[in-house]
Amino acid sequence: MAEQRQDKAALISETRRRFEAEYLADKSEKYDSRDVERLQQDDTWVENYLIWRHDVVDDTLKMIDESLQWRKEYTVNDLTESVLPKWLFENGSLFLHGYDKEGYKLFWFRVKHHTRDPKQQLEKKKLVAFWLEHYAKRDHGKPLTVVFDMAETGISHIDLDFVRFIVNCFTDYYPNFLTKIVIFEMPWIMNAAFKIVKGWLGPEAISMLKFTNKSDVQEYISGEYLPPHMGGTDSFKYSYPPLVDDDFQTPLCENGPITSEDEHESKEEIDADTKESGELSEEQNLNQKKMNSIEQISKSEETDKTEIKPKNAKKALTTFKGPLLHISPAEELYFGSKETGEKKCLIVLTNVTKNVVAFKVRTTAPEKYRVKPSNSSCEPGTSLDIIVSLHGGFAASLQDRFLIMAAEMDQSSGAGVPELTQFWKEVPRTKVMEHRLRCHVIESSKPSSLTLKENAFNIPAKTNEDLHIQLTRLLQINKRLQEQIDRCLWFQQLSVVLSLLSVTVVAFCFYLAYTQRS
Repeated sequence: MAEQRQDKAALISETRRRFEAEYLADKSEKYDSRDVERLQQDDTWVENYLIWRHDVVDDTLKMIDESLQWRKEYTVNDLTESVLPKWLFENGSLFLHGYDKEGYKLFWFRVKHHTRDPKQQLEKKKLVAFWLEHYAKRDHGKPLTVVFDMAETGISHIDLDFVRFIVNCFTDYYPNFLTKIVIFEMPWIMNAAFKIVKGWLGPEAISMLKFTNKSDVQEYISGEYLPPHMGGTDSFKYSYPPLVDDDFQTPLCENGPITSEDEHESKEEIDADTKESGELSEEQNLNQKKMNSIEQISKSEETDKTEIKPKNAKKALTTFKGPLLHISPAEELYFGSKETGEKKCLIVLTNVTKNVVAFKVRTTAPEKYRVKPSNSSCEPGTSLDIIVSLHGGFAASLQDRFLIMAAEMDQSSGAGVPELTQFWKEVPRTKVMEHRLRCHVIESSKPSSLTLKENAFNIPAKTNEDLHIQLTRLLQINKRLQEQIDRCLWFQQLSVVLSLLSVTVVAFCFYLAYTQRS
């Protein structure tokens, strides 16, 4: 193994030396200086070129030369969301979403949304380059699986020039970046076209082609990442803005920075949240008083809901039942608009396994939300509350999404920050449970009436969302108490049965002793 690494290091060094001597001196103006610098510093990048060209340095140098010239021609390093036309993203023909069974990201090409137009061809090709570069930088060159979804397509959608460009991106410009190409329901009319495509691919790339239909596509991609028309259960629907919801980032947590416009106010919120989460027993003592006030307010809310359109009413509290965690609510987090000021939501996680489950929460809008805790673990059979709150002057958006990731930990693993960090680096993607939540914005028509009724009960003014959090906590406490009562009743019944058995055995012994004396 050590010898192999030394050989690879020698090949990387030779490739750099020869590129500088044979190519850079004559063509330096044809390359982006940032790519040249990266080539000199990033061993993995050079190694991927060598792997893709079977460690043949002459072929590797040709590929690097073509790749770097292409990158400058398409200004790949400067491609951003703001540079490309908005309609390209709205079209929804190209996007990243989900994973295949081996844990590789899926790069979707929805062919039915693509139309041939020579005037738009360059911009569409730049969109391909944008997505590939966007993912390569984010996941450090981890390979992709390409999915050509050809359902409901016909002769009008055939664009061999565009398909060839996508193929060339992987064969010539992004080394070692392709695992397979899954082609779904290719119409018979396109058989001739794909014979041409095969001619552009080398023998190895041809072996990566997987022609599938509804009956066998799940050999490569599980149903949770396939849309219904492909026989899956993924409810994801592409929309823009923002970019697709897989670009989750870590939100601010209790140990993170506070970027609120009013820092003092945010610190008070943190203290209040900490006090709330640390004083559940005190809340239990005041349950009766709070429940009285909540019942009164609930009645007023029910009256209000009859006057408000159904789309503004909250759904009943639901639970997503995953293999590792039960997550409540199941689908949506409810926030108020800027006018209503409802800025907090509660997520309840319940560990349904016999092991410790590590979890972390990510969001598409990390600058908006503070999550407490955002990276922690949950003991077997216990529930844990996560507070999601808006901070600063931000308002929730329907495009905002949250991702909860969870995985079982070994009993010997610690649950501290260093152990969790190392755990998430090593855990295989296939062992990670993921669940997505979207945001729902409630437009309340009567925010002032709630405040008045709360003050009438001499309790601090609270928003609907605060009351929702309290009510959810009370329901969770009630659920835990009910479980304890059920266990006690079970033990009581068991004790009665054992007592009866004991009395029966003793009586039988007395009977035997009596008969023997007789």
